Amino acid sequence: MSESPVSAQPVRQSLPLGIPRIVCLCGSTRFMSAFDDANRDETLAGHIVLTVGVDLKEKHKDILAGKTEAEAAAIKDRLDCLHRRKIDLADEILVLSVDGSVGESTQREIEYAQKAGKPVRYLNPPASTTT
Repeated sequence: MSESPVSAQPVRQSLPLGIPRIVCLCGSTRFMSAFDDANRDETLAGHIVLTVGVDLKEKHKDILAGKTEAEAAAIKDRLDCLHRRKIDLADEILVLSVDGSVGESTQREIEYAQKAGKPVRYLNPPASTTT
């Protein structure tokens, strides 16, 4: 089996034989197709994949319909907290920096993962990082 572009830069870690790596996908939901592709590629590589469950920008934007600004902010905050918990469960994160840029929210996820000692892998390494 040939190695996919997404898993071309795997982070090596000592895991007991037979236990699959857990990879948490991070990035902007503007690039949901990248999440779908990475989920497929990482799964085919034998990894357990944790990814976003709600796309508030497109597919699930109706969830915010009729919500006040405070209600929408609370929903987004709960989803951010849930995603940080997924990072806690992961062995590493894979940043889906499709165009090589990393937004504020994704940068916070990277910093959170780094503080937790999680390796960070990039689909397309950014030109420069603030960490």
